[in-house]
Amino acid sequence: LLASCAAENVTVVYGMEGGTISVNCTYNPWQQRWREKSWCKQIDETKCQHVVSARRFWLPFLKNRNGTTSISDNVHEGVLTVTMKRLKKQDAGLYQCKTDFLGETNSLRKVQVEVLTAVLETQVPEEPSAVQSISSTPPEADFTVFYIIAGFLVTKFMVAVLIFIIGNSKKNRETEQKNPNLNEQQVLPFAGDLAHDGISPSWESTA
Repeated sequence: LLASCAAENVTVVYGMEGGTISVNCTYNPWQQRWREKSWCKQIDETKCQHVVSARRFWLPFLKNRNGTTSISDNVHEGVLTVTMKRLKKQDAGLYQCKTDFLGETNSLRKVQVEVLTAVLETQVPEEPSAVQSISSTPPEADFTVFYIIAGFLVTKFMVAVLIFIIGNSKKNRETEQKNPNLNEQQVLPFAGDLAHDGISPSWESTA
């Protein structure tokens, strides 16, 4: 394919599907300035289907358009510019710039247009990463709930311990307040002790 292209002097132009390409075809402005110039798609070895043509005396800043293909002719510089927008797969094929004058056709340039569709291939590997990120979120949520419940239980336990300590301290104070009376009762001498000391206890009867 490369050898045949080189033999026929074919230029290969690559474009992305949905994109734009531009092709410049040069000519001798003194010899071919007044000739009609066009852009056609090669159907077979003998037939080239007309796409769009530029008129003679065409101003360089004006374009003639047919669908998504436009053509402009700079007769002063000798440059014919063809632009193809919103490329589709069916736009691929062999094209040529040509001139027509009094039934004589002259090919200025042959161009093989190739339309590539590599956009979808770059989007496919992104899907597994999205699935992984979605599946990794539930464990994080479970750990968050676990930490909240654990913190609540620890706080509740600490409050219960604090209440127990306060209640126990109050109980100890009440016990200490009662202990002096018990000590006074324990200091009072018993009858046995008085008899041992030679003192006899006396009881009064109110019969």
